[in-house]
Amino acid sequence: MPFETDIQAFELVDAAFPPPSCSTLFVGSSSIRLWRSLADDFSDRRVINRGYGGSTIADAVRYFDRIVTPYAPRAIVFYAGENDLAQGKSPRRVFRDLQALLRLKRERLADTPMWVVSVKPSPSRWAQREEQVAFNEMARELALEESDLAYIDVASPMLTPAGTPKNIFSADRLHMRASGYRIWTDVVRAALQDVPPPARCRAR
Repeated sequence: MPFETDIQAFELVDAAFPPPSCSTLFVGSSSIRLWRSLADDFSDRRVINRGYGGSTIADAVRYFDRIVTPYAPRAIVFYAGENDLAQGKSPRRVFRDLQALLRLKRERLADTPMWVVSVKPSPSRWAQREEQVAFNEMARELALEESDLAYIDVASPMLTPAGTPKNIFSADRLHMRASGYRIWTDVVRAALQDVPPPARCRAR
């Protein structure tokens, strides 16, 4: 199975150092994995980073019961979709995977709020920008319809007024430098403010 080594590594860490329930879980592909300042950026809340590079939304569904359900998080911040589109999946297919993820979240974690982060405008994948925008719009519209899902637009503040990517990417033109994560921190922090946790976490 793809990413089995990554998932087993998370499980070993969890067995040795069980993370507290009702933390905010950041899960997804390498943009989450490489967010090394995450704990400092959100020092006012308990956070768990479960990013694994190259993963897709379908992978998040596959491993949900191993790296999401056990944590009983108070909130989930999710980033994936970029690799999916790069692999040739259509925006509609990737969107169906997102719907499947939301259904699974409800089965396992009921009303736990989930934020889906927009696909970022990586220069190395600029040729897929039209597909990225199409998927982002589908995700945004879904979030407007669902009370337990919210959409976070990180793509817009990552673009210049001319509509091109800002100089916030590393040499591979795919992953972000610290300046990119500062944008994400500001946008995600604003999105998470004033959202009540699920009932099971309110007494904590």
